[in-house]
Amino acid sequence: MSTQQGQDAKFFQRGKIEEFRAELQAAEAKDKKYQKRKTVLKKIVANITMGNDMSPLFHDVIQCIGTPLLEIKKMVYLFLVSYGRSKPDQIHLVIPSFLQDCNDRNPLIRALAIRTMSYIPISVVTEALSDQLRHCLKDRDPYVRKTAAICVAKVYTADPRKAERKGFVELLRDMLIDENATVVANAVAALSEIGDRQDGVIFKLNLTIANKLLGALGESSEWGQIYILDSLLRYVPEQHSDAEMMAERVIVQLQHANSAVVLTTIKALLYLMNYMGDRRLIDYICRKMGPPLVTLLSSGPEVQYVALRNILLIIQRRPTVLKNDVKAFFCKYNDPIYVKLAKLEIMYRLAREENAREVLAELEEYASEVDVDFVRKAVRSIGRLAIKVEPAADKCIESLLKLIETKVTYVVQEAVIVTKDIFRRYPGKYEGIIPKLCENLDALDEPEAKAAMVWILGQFADKIDNADELLDDLVYSFLDEPAEVQLALLTAVVKLFIYKSQSEVTKALVHKVLKWATEDIDNPDLRDRGFMYWRMLAMNPAIAAEIVLAEKPAITTDSDRMDRGALDQLLLHTGTLGSIYHKNPETFIRNAAGRALIDSPALNANSRAVLVSLARPQLPPMAISVSGPGPVEPARPSQPGEAANNVPLPTILESSRSDERDLLDVEGDDGAGGDSGEGYPDGDDDGPVTKAADPYASLGGAFGGYVTDVPQPVGGSRSGDLDDLLF
Repeated sequence: MSTQQGQDAKFFQRGKIEEFRAELQAAEAKDKKYQKRKTVLKKIVANITMGNDMSPLFHDVIQCIGTPLLEIKKMVYLFLVSYGRSKPDQIHLVIPSFLQDCNDRNPLIRALAIRTMSYIPISVVTEALSDQLRHCLKDRDPYVRKTAAICVAKVYTADPRKAERKGFVELLRDMLIDENATVVANAVAALSEIGDRQDGVIFKLNLTIANKLLGALGESSEWGQIYILDSLLRYVPEQHSDAEMMAERVIVQLQHANSAVVLTTIKALLYLMNYMGDRRLIDYICRKMGPPLVTLLSSGPEVQYVALRNILLIIQRRPTVLKNDVKAFFCKYNDPIYVKLAKLEIMYRLAREENAREVLAELEEYASEVDVDFVRKAVRSIGRLAIKVEPAADKCIESLLKLIETKVTYVVQEAVIVTKDIFRRYPGKYEGIIPKLCENLDALDEPEAKAAMVWILGQFADKIDNADELLDDLVYSFLDEPAEVQLALLTAVVKLFIYKSQSEVTKALVHKVLKWATEDIDNPDLRDRGFMYWRMLAMNPAIAAEIVLAEKPAITTDSDRMDRGALDQLLLHTGTLGSIYHKNPETFIRNAAGRALIDSPALNANSRAVLVSLARPQLPPMAISVSGPGPVEPARPSQPGEAANNVPLPTILESSRSDERDLLDVEGDDGAGGDSGEGYPDGDDDGPVTKAADPYASLGGAFGGYVTDVPQPVGGSRSGDLDDLLF
């Protein structure tokens, strides 16, 4: 094999169109074993690979399509895949050969022909492909069937409505119970791709088909297993026992060697846990998910980063998964910076009273590294640790003071920023370190650090003897400072005046700053605040003191977790690009359909309370009917409001609910967002109506507020109790 590859390397040289054409014409005369044609075609394919335009050879290359040699056919078809769509006026010359190969005795040639045709989205080709594709979907050879299944997805991408009218979706559905596991996996892959389109049919599974897919799991390839496991998210359990049974069958895949299979298994388990009622089983699954995730960290840095970004989501939703494995996320000396930063965030999130000492010691080591960004993040994490774990606050303060003594500029500035937050978290406890901070005032040159120090000077002006002198020095460059620092200076000077209203120096200082803010500044926020302060101080200084010096609420880091509903949504994309960006795919992939938990009797109450409603765009007025009953579950008592089995499909589409026992639901005029919104409380009846036009309205800025370095006031809607996140 290596010898052959070495011989083929000589073909990767830029050639001229005229030379290739002459060689092809010469090969037609004396080339009984087709060796010359094969050599020329290899040169052409190599030039295509290098990005050279070989389209002028279209007519010459298609002359070789009738060659009986499979290797030559592959290269000709590869040429057609590359340039077929750009030659709509000549593609009809190839269609007879396509049709002939679709009926060839060799299954490889039959599969090659329909695969190539599906890659050429030209009407004359797709029209010729329709009948052949229908036959290949029922071909006796599984290789042809599994290739045809993927071709359906390609045809659907080119013309969705035509593919539905031709009945290809129905044929794909029937392939889900094929005897060959590879065919089943490819059918699932095709249906998933179709179902992930905003204008596609809604791909749902019932219990019968879901069990059949799990039966094919062991015989499938790695990628087939990924598609099958991912399709389980399209099954909505109606009972706790159904979800628990399915999870017990899936959990064995956590031991798989392929990291993608492991992440997809975790995604399926996290989804099914929303529909479970057995708390012991949930705890057991959480414990089982930990070791595979830690094992992923022994892979290369790219796989590590993907795993870390997914872990960051998982531990926000299920904190018990890795609560005892914080040491696995300690940084190694040779980790890339992006891996180190991801590990640092996870270390902070896993920190608690029991392991705070170990985490702090590790963060102190990182604060002496050479990478500036990493050091900044480590210092900030020390401050966040003090805010999060109260028993460790004293040790964290000691560590920050040691770092300040190093006199390293960027370290001092980060320490000042987090110290401000610590003052707010523990009022009246650590003010003794203020003199140490004031000694480093001249080292602050970044807006955020300078604004933090100014806030400290203003907030504790009554405890700092020379606060007026320090602020006077800072005010000297008021007009040249960024808006962030100007706002902090304005408020700090007003606080100073309230504390020391009898001082002439303070009166002159506040008058000077207010005059600058209202007359010489163009920033409307700063100017309006200046007018507000001036009028309050002029009319009633006592009221101004009550407002400006009002008691601040203590802060916490609980709010740096994502919104629960948005988090449940993102976990449905575990192992995908969305889990790395921490954004839903429909926000950055055109025509992608969103995912959300769907309400059912088995859905946990806490998950139902934060359901996110998704709206899909309406399809054309004509409803597409997918004929055929499809596999159904054993008879069970019908639920109130459920459509009757004998109602025709178009009638069901016009109603508010579709038959839940159908394998595939086809979207009608009323969209498909209704099912996912049934879990809203009675008081939120207006919610789905207002959100129909904007599928992201219900996220409420969950991603915009995902700034973990900004602590928020206590008393928010989030609770830090781990038990709340288990269901």
